[in-house]
Amino acid sequence: MLTLENITKRRGNRVILSDVTFRAGPGRVTALLGPNGAGKSSSLRILLGLDRPTSGTALVDGRPYASLRAPLHTVGALLDGASAVPERRGVDHLRWLAHSHRLPARHVDEALATVGLTDAARRRVGRYSLGMRQRLGLAAALLGRQRALVLDEPVNGLDPEGIRTVRTYLRDYAAQGNTVLVSSHLMNEVEEVADDVVIIDRGQVIADGPLAEVSAGHGSLEEAFFALTGGSSGRKW
Repeated sequence: MLTLENITKRRGNRVILSDVTFRAGPGRVTALLGPNGAGKSSSLRILLGLDRPTSGTALVDGRPYASLRAPLHTVGALLDGASAVPERRGVDHLRWLAHSHRLPARHVDEALATVGLTDAARRRVGRYSLGMRQRLGLAAALLGRQRALVLDEPVNGLDPEGIRTVRTYLRDYAAQGNTVLVSSHLMNEVEEVADDVVIIDRGQVIADGPLAEVSAGHGSLEEAFFALTGGSSGRKW
């Protein structure tokens, strides 16, 4: 279970998050949606202990992330792509992560195969395309065979085949009783993979429930999203 309870985050006079509460439970894919700047990334960073809330509680399986003895064994995360040294080979980046977290070496090969990066594993990360870097980040998130995944825009830069692979993996992963929390801007893709939807706008949760309930009466999740967030009215590119 991934839980945010009454999370408020302020930076100076600016309110980033205001009393945000939602949960992502086992056996479910929960999608976190919102316009740019709505508070999605801040929520995920607080959940993973990368930022501190002004008030409220963020828990991973009932405990703050910082108190987990073996974080990579508990929750896998992708927030900023691969975040790997450009001069390092992809496989070496994963080997370093596995070694530092006392994970079996075989997990590296299995993660590379899962994301379709085996053939490029010995290439320098600096020569990777955006999609390949994204695949490497996903592989890193999968190393620990965790019971929970937290993914921010996981299909960013992927081709249709890669998107389909990730979609299938997440559905199968959740079906095994695991927890998935994924942030995305791709409404059609969210409709294909999500069980539950949380929509944040201007730092507040404005919708939270099963996909069918959030979309009810709107024809699609995209239409529901625009109706709930006010669409493009008052927003500028």
